[in-house]
Amino acid sequence: MNPADQTLAPASTVGALPAERLPAPGALPAGPARKRAGDRLRALDGLRLLAALMVCLYHFAGKNGEVADSWHQSPSGVFPTLSRAATYGCLGVQFFFVISGFVICMSSWGRTLGEFFRSRVSRLYPAYWVALLLVGAASVLLPVVVHPLRSDEFLINFTMLQQPMGVPRVLGVCWTLWVEMRFYVLFALFVIWRGVTYRRVVTFCILWTLAGALARVADTPLTDELVMRDHAPYFIGGLALYLIHRFGSDLLLWGIVAMSFLLGQRYSVTALWHPGVQGDFPRDPHVVQVIVFLSFAAVAVVALGWTRWANWRWLTVAGALTYPFYLIHEHLGWFVIRVLHRGLGLGPYLTLAVTVPVLLGLAWLMHRFVERPFGPRLKRALAEKRPRIVPVR
Repeated sequence: MNPADQTLAPASTVGALPAERLPAPGALPAGPARKRAGDRLRALDGLRLLAALMVCLYHFAGKNGEVADSWHQSPSGVFPTLSRAATYGCLGVQFFFVISGFVICMSSWGRTLGEFFRSRVSRLYPAYWVALLLVGAASVLLPVVVHPLRSDEFLINFTMLQQPMGVPRVLGVCWTLWVEMRFYVLFALFVIWRGVTYRRVVTFCILWTLAGALARVADTPLTDELVMRDHAPYFIGGLALYLIHRFGSDLLLWGIVAMSFLLGQRYSVTALWHPGVQGDFPRDPHVVQVIVFLSFAAVAVVALGWTRWANWRWLTVAGALTYPFYLIHEHLGWFVIRVLHRGLGLGPYLTLAVTVPVLLGLAWLMHRFVERPFGPRLKRALAEKRPRIVPVR
């Protein structure tokens, strides 16, 4: 998930069965009863923040690279025990992708292609642009932590297309946004374009799974970019889990979830168990498999309705903070760590205890003063119809 997928569908869209899934006469509906107006899957908001905190812990204590400069040594020396757990936090990204599949399917139900496009643009870009400016300013103030880019490279980053353009990223985490954007485009073209239905989502899941397998056989950069063979299983699993939430369990949907998990754990093990290019710490493949399983299981618990009791309002706030926190935590976190630990002499654990709340506070400010006022304005501006120009004869 991108953690950007924060908008949940109105409860009034959940529960109605399309004609293709109507139960037989006298049979019970294949799914949960219609939800009350205003009902919200707040547990999903909590899972989003949990995934973001996993990634944050990885960037602060579970890898080497730039963060080691902020600590003045490898995090494995600063946190001998914590670092061994923190190195698995990178799997929070895959956790995000499962949640994203669930939320995008939910939030796109009943929407037109234009409505979906406007919702994604207004959700993703305002906080992203502000995050670029904040990290860009930090790179000027303390370039030993974040190296500034050339002006042309920095400006390309505002498009969110810097990765396919071969331009360095201002935000290290924004590679996941490029993955999310491709998922949105695929889902929009093959499902939302004609209207989201049970049958179309299931067909999309099956065909995307097969395309991922064929892309692995083709093994070409273009097919990998288009099909996202290594990331697709997580989104597909999330899509199927939402269908389970909306229509109830059936063997086909659980089969899609199981297939997605099996393919996803293979990618995670082969790509993540060994040290990375920056000297990431080794990971036990069995632990990786367990975490991937728990990621699917956590969303499955929400899909089955077992978390209705988790209806605390603070979870909604947690979900709102996830996207801006995810955008800024990496580079600005290294900046804060260097100032607190090396500049002010705070101990490692106290530095962590201060850094994370500071970043969450900054994320709240971004949500309150950027996302809330400017997101709706951008959506309305995109929806405005141009006046028809009558040609003069």
